[in-house]
Amino acid sequence: MSFGQGGPQWSPGGQNQDPYGGQSQDPYGGQRQDPYGGQFQDPYNPVPAPPDPFGLRASAAADTPDWAALADASATRARRRRWLLVGGGALATAAIAGIVATAIVSSNSEDKAGAGDKNASELPAAPDLPSDTTQPEPSFSSVAPLPPPNPKDFISDKKKDTAPLSADTLFPGKKLTMGDRAYTKGATARTGNCASVTSGALGPVLENNGCEQVFRATYTANGIAVTVGVATFENEAKAKKAVQQARGSVAPLPGSGVPAFCKGGPVCRSTYNSYGRYAYFTITGYTKAKSVTKGDSKAFQIGDDLAEFTFRQIVRRGEAQASAAATAPAGQ
Repeated sequence: MSFGQGGPQWSPGGQNQDPYGGQSQDPYGGQRQDPYGGQFQDPYNPVPAPPDPFGLRASAAADTPDWAALADASATRARRRRWLLVGGGALATAAIAGIVATAIVSSNSEDKAGAGDKNASELPAAPDLPSDTTQPEPSFSSVAPLPPPNPKDFISDKKKDTAPLSADTLFPGKKLTMGDRAYTKGATARTGNCASVTSGALGPVLENNGCEQVFRATYTANGIAVTVGVATFENEAKAKKAVQQARGSVAPLPGSGVPAFCKGGPVCRSTYNSYGRYAYFTITGYTKAKSVTKGDSKAFQIGDDLAEFTFRQIVRRGEAQASAAATAPAGQ
């Protein structure tokens, strides 16, 4: 339920009308009496004050303090004191902050000034730059460094091939292992009479090409023996020519537990090759009276292994001399 604007007619601020249309009358028809002996003042029909012939009520009213005015004045003074305290505190804080900031700035300025003076007194003076810019600059050689020595050069000419050479340097140790195959070394020998340790036409070929010496060694495995012969020449060209003309074979070398082989008729297998100024030969046969045939893989295997091992030994000889020459001081 809505009443719209305003309130009912009998709300405070309107006429003190009787909601039933009449004046507010005492239902008993007279003035109401105070049960304690005084008159009861009707708020809607106040009773007139009795006469004051001597002005006592006015005097009493004048002597009575105005409590409301006093309370307002006290509140005003309290507010003024609060504002004074707040404003004074703010001013004091700002003043302290300004003093601190000024002290920090002054301290930093003094530190910088002091540091500058100290550095200026301790640091050495900057060196004078050369005024002459025409001085020669460092130069670098345009000549490319020499390549490392070629190992084959050392084993291709007698004049360069100066490292010690013997049967033991060519065939070291007591056994030889090639892959999963092991061979036992027998006798070794060296001779300057190249033709005396050959058979067939190989002797004259070696002599005609200037053979210097022959080193031999024998290896055995599973009843098969191989003798390797290494002949040296003055240079690579003579070694190659000797191999190209080779006929016959190097003589077998028995001894040190190896019986004579490849004598009296059994067929043996011979090979020839060269590297640098070295020519190397092999002869392979059974230690019993048995010939080597073309399909005899065991005999071929041991002969090829010994030829490969000899080739590697000659290559290592060249590599060792080339390495020594590369690390030797200049002029040596």
